[in-house]
Amino acid sequence: MNIAKLHYISQGKTPEEHLKNIQKACTFGAEQVQLRLKNTDEHIIIKTAEKAREITAHYQTRLIINDHYKIAKAVNADGVHLGKTDTCPAIAREYLGKWFMIGGTANTLEDCEYLISKNVDYIGLGPFRFTKTKNNLSPILGLEGYQTILDELKTQTPIIAIGGIVENDISQLLQTGIYGIAMSGAITKDFNTISTFNKLLNASATQEQRHTF
Repeated sequence: MNIAKLHYISQGKTPEEHLKNIQKACTFGAEQVQLRLKNTDEHIIIKTAEKAREITAHYQTRLIINDHYKIAKAVNADGVHLGKTDTCPAIAREYLGKWFMIGGTANTLEDCEYLISKNVDYIGLGPFRFTKTKNNLSPILGLEGYQTILDELKTQTPIIAIGGIVENDISQLLQTGIYGIAMSGAITKDFNTISTFNKLLNASATQEQRHTF
């Protein structure tokens, strides 16, 4: 399964604002966006997810729904991202089938091993540093945390770094062996940054290929 190296996680004070930001992310070349509506009625999430699907389909951008795997299927999204207290990925997989992408949130080596045992398609590992977009933040990993976990894991499952990441962090983070990054605030502040981030992330992929030959 082809996982994007840059994931945009939607932000906004209202569902409409989330949609506006998803539209902008798509316009500026995001390959994958995640609709992340917290503390919102399920019927509002469904309506918003339907609109997000229309926007992303127009740009051929992949759409991931946060938490709600049944809504992901109902709106024909590309996948679901499950938090640590959400449904077990194996249950979501049974419901969604093998074509849907399933990502899971991890903070520790044990979390990663658990998700790998459940055959997730990618792991969102974080937080890298303090971030205001999440309440009840897990312990902060920093560069050393990623390095330690990735050295132990030696996995083929793509690891996506998340949590307060800005442009200057990207090259150092890539050196730890992560596959890609998920960003919310840095992109919402300036959607122009998407092309810069894509270049930084994909340049590393080209270098890796160069080394293999």
